[in-house]
Amino acid sequence: MHIGRVIGTVVATRKDERLTGNKLLVTQPLNMQKEPIGEALVAVDTVGAGIGEIVIYTQGTAARYAADKIQSPIDAAIIGIVDNIDIY
Repeated sequence: MHIGRVIGTVVATRKDERLTGNKLLVTQPLNMQKEPIGEALVAVDTVGAGIGEIVIYTQGTAARYAADKIQSPIDAAIIGIVDNIDIY
């Protein structure tokens, strides 16, 4: 699992039919200090996240399971909206 911030949306009128009905969000990976790291990615939203929210996302096979679309071409899925991060 990874932490990221939703920074945009993707609208694709032509896409793999197995992605129909899924909201696609541009997600910027963050470190634990909430600073951007790496390149942004497109993730399938499974929890109703919105622009500016900090989210938990997963990648690879776990993303397909999270979206309940095992046979879909999904590489990243948002699986949670973060309320708070406490580091001790």
